[in-house]
Amino acid sequence: MEFKNTLAFAQNLDQQDGLKHYREQFHFPKVNGKEVIYFTGNSLGLQPKLAKNYVDEIMADWAQLAVEGHFYAEKPWWDYHERLAEPLGRVVGARPEEVSVMNTLTVNLHLLMVSFYRPTATRFKILCEEKAFPSDQYMLQSQLRFHGLDPDEALVTVNKRKGEHFWRTEDILEKIEALGDELALVLMGGVNYYNGQVLEMAPITQAAKKAGAFVGWDLAHAVGNVSLQLHEWDVDFAAWCSYKYMNSGPGNASGIFVHERHLDREDIPRFEGWWGTKKETRFLMKPYFEPIATADAWQLSNPPILSLAPYLASLQLFEEVGMAALIQKRDLITAYLEFILTEVDKEVDSTFEIITPEDRGCQLSVFLHGEGRSLFEFLMKNGVITDWREPNVIRLAPAPFYCSFEDMYRFGQLLKKGIQSK
Repeated sequence: MEFKNTLAFAQNLDQQDGLKHYREQFHFPKVNGKEVIYFTGNSLGLQPKLAKNYVDEIMADWAQLAVEGHFYAEKPWWDYHERLAEPLGRVVGARPEEVSVMNTLTVNLHLLMVSFYRPTATRFKILCEEKAFPSDQYMLQSQLRFHGLDPDEALVTVNKRKGEHFWRTEDILEKIEALGDELALVLMGGVNYYNGQVLEMAPITQAAKKAGAFVGWDLAHAVGNVSLQLHEWDVDFAAWCSYKYMNSGPGNASGIFVHERHLDREDIPRFEGWWGTKKETRFLMKPYFEPIATADAWQLSNPPILSLAPYLASLQLFEEVGMAALIQKRDLITAYLEFILTEVDKEVDSTFEIITPEDRGCQLSVFLHGEGRSLFEFLMKNGVITDWREPNVIRLAPAPFYCSFEDMYRFGQLLKKGIQSK
């Protein structure tokens, strides 16, 4: 398709967009009385209007049924979380029994590492990407110290090549092979939060398994954004937050994946709690743990129903649309945004450098050479909600559920105005 940097062209793309009506299903903040151009779905997705209905349903059940809501609500609370497993499985490429929802992301990664990081005297090293998300770095370092290991020795990173802004798959595979029998765990971000790169998860997983290591993925920026086939790829475990592309609300519950070969096992090390024991005997108050034969065995406490309600509401939208349609629009709208950036770059006395490689979701990370934070502040004041990372990077994530092609055009005009008004 030959793009044009005109309002008419952008509006024509919107008219052809099969998902255009879903924009109306979300609440938009307003700046200066107008709906914002929202580029931060990679940090917090917009609120689906349906979410309030689901939360109100829980509140009504609580008011009218109190404790009996656990069993007699229209959606009983004691198995409420199970309703999320099947639609989430379709989003992440998993069987429903391999998926559960509980806690928050870093908590779940810690819990999963109890099962999947089991260092020995010879096999104890963890491999992650250079400058992983800080929470992952803290989590990995603290796990190593907990096991009496020195993070400087046991935590190995794959670095980007000098002068490049992305990782090369061959470098990751070479590092896995070099570590060999010392490698206990590969745990990386499936989509990098900073540059938006989608790592080649399938071959990386395959190489790690060949080396005899467990493989886990932090999918915070991947779920609801890119195509995932966790079961088929033979991933051991994964976890993700739900409030970015999944639009479930701030700080909301995390999803987990545990491959079916690890399920229904009593011998696997795991921190255990009441809600992970078999439903059939849970209320017999037995003194010993009998794991549920699904990923729910990793649950500790009864789930936070008020948090799960908006997640379930968002998943209804994912069920209606499907990941294939979202990815199709994602690719087109991100390509159009890239085109707009290139066109604006030709018209102004600045240089934009897109550091996101072709292996990407809907995020473009852009170096604004010659520009400072004042440009970011101009955009924010004029209704463009974007994200700033030092020293001069803005992250732009045109989420396909609710961003329009006209948004991309209008952003380009505001970007040009902000530079020219200095």
